Amino acid sequence: MKIPTPTLIAEQVATALAEDVGSGDLTACLLPEETQASAQVIVRQSAILCGADWFHEVFRQLHYRIELTWLHQDGDTVSTGDCICTLTGPARALLTGERTALNFLQTLSGTASAVAHYVQAVQGFPVMICDTRKTLPGLRLAQKYAVASGGADNQGMGLYGAVLLKENHIQAAGSVAQALASAQVVSAADTMIQIEVENLAELEEALVAGAASILLDNFTLTDLRQAVALNQQRARLEASGGISLSNVRQVAETGVDAISVGDLTKDLQAVDFSMRFLPDKAVCD
Repeated sequence: MKIPTPTLIAEQVATALAEDVGSGDLTACLLPEETQASAQVIVRQSAILCGADWFHEVFRQLHYRIELTWLHQDGDTVSTGDCICTLTGPARALLTGERTALNFLQTLSGTASAVAHYVQAVQGFPVMICDTRKTLPGLRLAQKYAVASGGADNQGMGLYGAVLLKENHIQAAGSVAQALASAQVVSAADTMIQIEVENLAELEEALVAGAASILLDNFTLTDLRQAVALNQQRARLEASGGISLSNVRQVAETGVDAISVGDLTKDLQAVDFSMRFLPDKAVCD
């Protein structure tokens, strides 16, 4: 996974700050401008940390005199009560940036943590856990970075990276074979073409047509096993649809090559972080 560039992170942070701060933080202005403070960020539950660069960028944009010290980095497993980082600088800026910075940290850590559970669930099987395009608008690269931080694979960045023939494309083309033929004509030789099939008959049609990558949409476990047997390693098989932590290991046992899970990025549960001001000269334990 390509890490989002500093420019992209800065743009995302600027948009988020504009959304929250607008014309100015009315509450922070109650403090004298010269007031200095120290703070620490504590995680309230076990998680995979992700989003440090976004968190840091929030305060970089707010005031050049804010200093951060990180005690953990992205990809680290953190436990309840762990201190993630410390901050020192103008109290107004610390207060203004608190919620925006924590929003990035809780969202991306939530994604990475969910991913880690899925990766652990299929441990021991030669199968990839992959993300999808079901991401938060405007935060796709950030979430895909979080997926990689959690230990899974990025399927693709968007429609520009590969051809994905889904049921509506097939319907418009007339058949699985016709959709594949059309894609092969208009696509560059090195472009990945993946076609979605909904049953074993469509799978067989795709294999006869020379499909190299096939998405098995909402197949039962029995049908997944039959699909693997029918395929005989001719194409890359990816299971998708209706997959959760409760059944992902059973899906892996069928022998598919990859499992894509939309819930990794669309149904995430934010990780609970807390930022608290410290007494003078206080530090993390």
